[in-house]
Amino acid sequence: MSQQNEAFDIQTYMTQGVERVVTDALKATLRDPRESAFMLKFAAASRAASKKRRKAEDAGKHIPPFLIASITSQCNLHCAGCYSRCNHATVDAAPVEQLTGEEWLRIFEEADELGISFILLAGGEPMLRRDIIQAAGRRPGILFPIFTNGTFMDKEYFALFDKCRNLIPIMSIEGERDITDARRGSGVYDRLIANMDECQRRGLIFGASVTVTTENIRQVSSDDFLKKLSDRGCKAVIFVEFVPVTEESSELAPGDAERQYLAGEIARLRREHPEMVYISFPGDEKSSGGCVAAGRGFFHINSHGGAEPCPFSPYSDVNVRNTSLREAMHSPLFTALCSGDILLDDHDGGCVLYEKRAQVEALLRKGQ
Repeated sequence: MSQQNEAFDIQTYMTQGVERVVTDALKATLRDPRESAFMLKFAAASRAASKKRRKAEDAGKHIPPFLIASITSQCNLHCAGCYSRCNHATVDAAPVEQLTGEEWLRIFEEADELGISFILLAGGEPMLRRDIIQAAGRRPGILFPIFTNGTFMDKEYFALFDKCRNLIPIMSIEGERDITDARRGSGVYDRLIANMDECQRRGLIFGASVTVTTENIRQVSSDDFLKKLSDRGCKAVIFVEFVPVTEESSELAPGDAERQYLAGEIARLRREHPEMVYISFPGDEKSSGGCVAAGRGFFHINSHGGAEPCPFSPYSDVNVRNTSLREAMHSPLFTALCSGDILLDDHDGGCVLYEKRAQVEALLRKGQ
């Protein structure tokens, strides 16, 4: 472990981050008694989970508070510049070798026992796996943000979200109608707005995920755009920096100036508009001692069970089908990444592991 890593207490940093998210979420749900009641219960569960992680940390085993689970590789959309399709991690038809609902339920149960507080459900399009989302609803001690394109939300899903308040749809939107439909397809924006209105009518908490590019950064961080989301009942906005996977799309990736601008806007929004939660990914890595992937703050399980550093770094040397979650997060690849300097390196784009992928591939070969 490098001296910089030794001087930085990742467990304390991430625990404080979790507490801030929960506190902000409580503030954002004060007007809805049912949501406030759930968030109070989840706050207690989150504190208990933090104690589990601290106990493990003191015993020399680091447990991250977040997990990203890509529960399917199938998607119905072809969004422009999608990193997942470019990496061939997302396809039109679901491969038969994907993890079953029972296997995902086992992962959720072990995550709960370990003290993982948040599992972000992603894809592909996660709402194609209704069985897995139903299983997630049975683990109320974990909050499951569901990153969805919104095109499969129906009456059955709305009823499930009403019953299981730990399931939080996070709908992907790129800004106003023109820019959203240009990237995601004609009619997607109107479908998202209809979903938001239905969530508001039912008193359901939901959020929005925005892929931030050099083209939309001003619009999606503007008071006008965010007020429209807030007025519809949106309680969280997650800004995800665009990661270029082709040379042609590199100009869309935010640089230092854009990231600095976004960080300043998020700080302002948190002060002036506490009615919503604002999260940036990967955000300011300097304040977190470097990238928090590879098990430092989170890691990724793909639809086939491979444990990967993050969705933008699709490399794996262990599969959760064959091992426990605890063992997977301390795989040789994860251990090498966390004990070396790659996660701390300066880089140009939004993902240091993607930019340094040749070094990650070398570590993977070395461990085989």
